[in-house]
Amino acid sequence: MSTPESRKQRLIEIILEKSFKYSEDPLFTLASGKKSAYYFNCKPTTLNPEGMNLIGGLLVDMLADAEVTAAGGLTLGADPLAAALAIISHQRGKPIKAFIVRKDVKGHGTKSALEGDVHAGERVVVLDDVITTGGSTITAIERVREAGLVVDRVIALIDREEGGRANIEALVPRVDAVLTRTEIMKFYSGKPSARP
Repeated sequence: MSTPESRKQRLIEIILEKSFKYSEDPLFTLASGKKSAYYFNCKPTTLNPEGMNLIGGLLVDMLADAEVTAAGGLTLGADPLAAALAIISHQRGKPIKAFIVRKDVKGHGTKSALEGDVHAGERVVVLDDVITTGGSTITAIERVREAGLVVDRVIALIDREEGGRANIEALVPRVDAVLTRTEIMKFYSGKPSARP
């Protein structure tokens, strides 16, 4: 039986193999507009079957004591996380629904900013794949609250540890990360990866 620590270790291996890029020059432009020498593109990990399974299990473990009914965040980064959590939580007997926060509200139909089986008053978790400045997470929090949902906490797959957590904590009392940049970089071999 694997432990949460061994599952985290395996997830770090997958992230370093599939989702991490490094260059000695800061070539990578982040969503915030800042340049960085390293970049996490989490989709190859969060959409990988083993990656999804590990992430879903770790998120369920992190929410074992939470009284929440659903989890989701700004599309596209949060979508695979929410799906993985929904599946694994159902398999473990404590289902947590998934929802999606649209980047742009559709101009037809219900014109809803959220998609999913969630209703005003529910306590939810806002998810994000990477926190840098926290901007996209804060957008998701605002849209979720506009829909009448109560944000219990935020969980990011990776916290880049660049001030985003503090920005989010100004709005939400609890912000957690599955992994931090520091935890991941302990296992980085130091070889520059391919240019973007």
